[in-house]
Amino acid sequence: MARRARNELRIIGGEWRGRRLRFAGGAGLRPTADRNRETLFNWLQPLLPGSRCLDVFAGSGALGFEAASRGAAEVVLVERDRRALAALRENIRLLAAADQVSVHGGDALTLLAGGAPRPFDVIFLDPPFRESLLEPACQALAESGWCHGDTRIYMEHARQQAPALPAHWQVLRERTAGDVHFLLLQATGN
Repeated sequence: MARRARNELRIIGGEWRGRRLRFAGGAGLRPTADRNRETLFNWLQPLLPGSRCLDVFAGSGALGFEAASRGAAEVVLVERDRRALAALRENIRLLAAADQVSVHGGDALTLLAGGAPRPFDVIFLDPPFRESLLEPACQALAESGWCHGDTRIYMEHARQQAPALPAHWQVLRERTAGDVHFLLLQATGN
């Protein structure tokens, strides 16, 4: 069995299935595991074609690129690290995905506090676990127009660090794999 190259991920489904993408390594960067991604995208598959997706703490871009590969019409990646931004832009170029995937460089919480011109259909929240970003990101998403009544929010957190969720977010599915707990939520009542 071939070993996966360091700082490389594989798109597991859709148009770019099997494509390998390089990403910048860094402290706290841990792309969503293939098995967890497969579960997530099985949950989301009926919603993805033509959807608008926001990958708030993009890092490697694994979630956003997977969504684009599976038919999302628009994917916005948000990342503050310069090396990670450069790798995301290079992967967009390699996939010829500039019409479908864009990158916003900067602090995610600052962006979220400003609100959205149009709500997103699917939002990915997978911040570095040690930085305590999940609760403020959830609050900003809930309060600033990023969600509509059917928005799905995917979240990963360390198993022992469950965040407080906005009152109108409903847990649809959840699983634990090792030290990672992941959930699919719906932003009801927005």
